[in-house]
Amino acid sequence: MKNYKKNKYPVTDVRKFLEPTPTVLVTSAYKKEKNIMTMGWYTIMEFSPSLIGCVISSGNHSFNLIRKSKECVINIPTLELMNTVVAIGNCSGSEIDKFEKFDMAVLDGEFVKAPLLKNCYASFECRLYDNKLVKDYTFFIFEIVRAHVASKPKYPKTIQYRGDSHFLESGRNFMISSAK
Repeated sequence: MKNYKKNKYPVTDVRKFLEPTPTVLVTSAYKKEKNIMTMGWYTIMEFSPSLIGCVISSGNHSFNLIRKSKECVINIPTLELMNTVVAIGNCSGSEIDKFEKFDMAVLDGEFVKAPLLKNCYASFECRLYDNKLVKDYTFFIFEIVRAHVASKPKYPKTIQYRGDSHFLESGRNFMISSAK
């Protein structure tokens, strides 16, 4: 077993080690307005009910759409959409229609009004489960109420954000048997 010599490191940059999770595209809708935002961090909080937590900045156009509608769709894009994912994250839905600009095809959700992205491998319809942390921390807790996942490929190539414009491509999938 290897021992590592460790040096002091800026705590503001530790996310480069604790992330990644697949970068996702979050769609939202309220009344006649809709938006797509790129999100690089979220956390699974519970399996049943299926809860996911995430921070959405109050300065983000999606924040008020999600806060008012109490729902969204979390979509998982594949590696082929990496440039689109970054471009969506680098512009504001208050200024442009991202669905039109980036030619994002949509489907209606079964349980939420926010659109599902046909261009993405998976789409998870979410409803706000708990908003106690939204005011102080802009931290939303959602329940995934319906999951839509493509059957192929079994392990899609996704991208993970590591901070400072750095991304990681998903790697080799393998299993480790539990110790007996």
